[in-house]
Amino acid sequence: MSTPTTLEEIVSLAKRRGFIFPGSEIYGGLQGFYDFGPLGVEMKNNLKGLWWDWMTKKHDNIVGIDGAIITNPKVWEASGHIKSFVDPLVECKKCHHRFKADDINDDKCLDCGGPLTEPKMFNTLVPTELGVIRDEKTEAYLRGEACQTIYLNYKNVLDSIHLKIPFGICQIGKAFRNEVTPGNFLFRQREFEQWDLQWFCHPSEMERWFEYWKEERMNWYKSIFTHAENLGFYKHEKLAHYAKKAFDIEYTASPVGKEMEGIHWRGDWDLSRHSEYSGQDLSYTDPETKEKFVPNIVETSGGVDRAFLFLLLDAYTKEEDRVVLKLNPKIAPYKVAVFPLLKNKPELVVEAKKIYSDLRKEVSVAWDDRGNIGKRYYSQDEIGTPYCVTVDFQTLEDKTVTIRDRDTMQQERIAMDKILEYIKNK
Repeated sequence: MSTPTTLEEIVSLAKRRGFIFPGSEIYGGLQGFYDFGPLGVEMKNNLKGLWWDWMTKKHDNIVGIDGAIITNPKVWEASGHIKSFVDPLVECKKCHHRFKADDINDDKCLDCGGPLTEPKMFNTLVPTELGVIRDEKTEAYLRGEACQTIYLNYKNVLDSIHLKIPFGICQIGKAFRNEVTPGNFLFRQREFEQWDLQWFCHPSEMERWFEYWKEERMNWYKSIFTHAENLGFYKHEKLAHYAKKAFDIEYTASPVGKEMEGIHWRGDWDLSRHSEYSGQDLSYTDPETKEKFVPNIVETSGGVDRAFLFLLLDAYTKEEDRVVLKLNPKIAPYKVAVFPLLKNKPELVVEAKKIYSDLRKEVSVAWDDRGNIGKRYYSQDEIGTPYCVTVDFQTLEDKTVTIRDRDTMQQERIAMDKILEYIKNK
C-alpha cells in the first residue's frame, strides 16, 4: 500500500517540472502569490476550457461574461463586503507574528507559544487608488469575489440576449483577498482564480434547481478526478441569513484544507441589495404570466487553483521505480510525447519530427530526445503525459510506431497515420 501524498512532494514536483513557481522568487518571493509555469499554464487552460465548454455547451440557457477586476466601490457596500468581509486577527506579543483568531485553539502563539493580543477585526478586501493627482485619488477595491460582476451585468445580459428565466451566467476570473495567513501552497492565496455560475430562477423553483446543480457539479468533478471516491459533500450548519442551505464539494484526501467549491442558496439577496443601492429595478417580468419578481439565485462557486492542486494530489502516484501523474488525459499538459529511438540517427529524427509537427496541429505535444528511452518514458510519466510515441528502425520499413500507455506501461504498434485517431479515442 502506497503512503499518502504529502504537500511537500507536490510543491517539489510542481517547481522542478515547471507547473508552479513561487511569485517574485528572485526577490525572495511574496507570500500568497504564485506563477504558473509552462506545464502549469497548459494544464490550467485545459481545466478551464473543460469547465467553460461544459457550462456553455452542455447546458441550455447559460452564457458567459468576463467582468472587470475593479468596480465602483459602492458595489462592495451593497454586497456587504466592506462591513462583513472581515477576519478576527490576533498578534503574538513576543514574536509579533499574526494569525487568524479562528486558527488558535489555546490562546498561545502557534510559532513561539507566546501570549496573544485580543482579536481585532481585519477587512480582507484589497484596496487600491485610481487617479493621477495624489489628493484627488478615488479609493477602490480589487474584487474580493468574481461573482459580483455577474450580478452587475444581469440586466445587461437579460436585455441584450433576451434570455428567459431560468438561465445562468458563468464566469472565470481573478479575485483578491488580503489573507492574514496565506499558506498551504495554492490552497490559500491572496490572488486566485474562481469559476462561478449564477443560476437565476423563480423563487418557487429554488429547491429543484439547488439540488440539480449540487449533483451536476459533483458529477463533473467525478468525471475529471482519478479517484472519484475521494470527493464528498460537506453540509454547512452555520448559514448566512438569506441562505436555506449550503454545501461544499470537498477533496477529502487532501493533507491541507478540503473545500473546492461551494453550492450556495443565495435567494434574492444579491439582486435586491444591488437594486437598493443602485436605484435600478432588477426584477424580472415573466413574458407569459406577467408576474413580476426578483429572481432567486443558486450559486456554484469554485476555486480553479484549488481544483488544480487537488488534481495534482489525486493523480500523484508512487510506484516501485517511478512517479506517475495519472491525470485525466483531457487535463494533462501534453497529450502525447514523440521520441526518436536514437537522436544520433538522422533518418529517425526526421521521421519523428514529421510526426511531431503533424500532431501538434491538433493536440499539445512534447518532444524529447535526451538520454535513453527508459528515462524519457519516466520523465513523461512524472508530468502526466498519457502516451509516448517512439520512432524506431521498423518505422522506416513499415510506417508503424510504438505507442506506450502511461498508466499500464503497455506498448503496441500502430500505423503512423492512426496516431491521432488512437489518442482521441482513448
